[in-house]
Amino acid sequence: MKAPLLKKIFVCILLLGSIYNSYGQDVQLSKNAHVSVLTCGTGNESYSLFGHTAIRVSDIDNNLDVVYNYGAFDFDTPNFVMKFTKGDLNYFIVNNRYVDFINQYNYEKRDVYEQDLDIPLALKQKLFDNLSQSLLSEERLYQYKFIDNNCTSKVVDVINKTLNGKVITKKTDTDQTYRSILFPYFDNHFYEKLGTSIVFGTKVDQMGTKIFLPFELQKSLKLIQYQNHPLCKENKTLIDFEEEIPSSWWNNCYSYLLLLGFVILINKKRIDYIYLVIIALLGLLFVFLGFYSSHQELGYNYNILLFNPILFVVLYFWSTRNAKWTYKLAVFNILLLIVYFFFIITKVHLFIVSPILITNLVVLTRLAIKHKKRIPIII
Repeated sequence: MKAPLLKKIFVCILLLGSIYNSYGQDVQLSKNAHVSVLTCGTGNESYSLFGHTAIRVSDIDNNLDVVYNYGAFDFDTPNFVMKFTKGDLNYFIVNNRYVDFINQYNYEKRDVYEQDLDIPLALKQKLFDNLSQSLLSEERLYQYKFIDNNCTSKVVDVINKTLNGKVITKKTDTDQTYRSILFPYFDNHFYEKLGTSIVFGTKVDQMGTKIFLPFELQKSLKLIQYQNHPLCKENKTLIDFEEEIPSSWWNNCYSYLLLLGFVILINKKRIDYIYLVIIALLGLLFVFLGFYSSHQELGYNYNILLFNPILFVVLYFWSTRNAKWTYKLAVFNILLLIVYFFFIITKVHLFIVSPILITNLVVLTRLAIKHKKRIPIII
């Protein structure tokens, strides 16, 4: 979906939300009220690859059917890109009519599932009041964190707050790392999978003990007991679409392997030079993100051993025809690549980065061999 259309949808959500802001404050839910967790399916756009979570409050007696939605943000925020990168972009909760919410997912052809919370009316009212209060207080704003503070974790937090305890906890896949959990979501989105594999650092290699994805919450809710009965009733399917598998002539492993194979097989000085410049520039980007961004997922990125800024020094000595130091630094970078290999040998992204690792080894090895021959021998 294009950004202008997203902006229009965002504005509509805000306008609709403003209608409910004041209305929700004074509503006393009836015995026919329902509160539920909505789990929205994944899409093919980058922002929708992981799905979405929201809370629905419906009460036929009060003519109320509203969805509370975490994860909204303003595209027109000054310095939007830098704020997003830094991690201090303000996200916020909005609410809109259920019919508008469901129509949007119909338009995007994304599944929507619903799980009713089986809690007393007093707690339904408390959850409704907490959500309404969040819209009008400082709680409305929050700073997005990929694992720790997102649309799903915010839903978990507000429900646990309502239930006065840590009732909702993760019940599945706690023996997998966050990186392993994320990996299948990028199927058929090759370069998105590659990009997250190399830009994320050690945090995503921790065990995934927190609920941070919509379908993780959905699975856990099925297993959670509250007051000696299941917290949620059966999962209901509100919208169901047949999965559309995206196809792209370039966004696949074949273009990736073709490009790297070209670098290896063409064996031209200019191509090798350009390739190492790109690798080094990516390394500088990762260093910048590690120090600049408050997103912990981007810190301590050991992939810098693969995308090494030290390559700029190699390129400098190469361009100045200093055979001795070109050789030494090329060998040094080869040793770092060997260290990197043993570091990621047990990681899930080993195979997707291996072609880059092999290409780096080939380019640096032939660079070292060429310049070793040029080092003058002193007798």
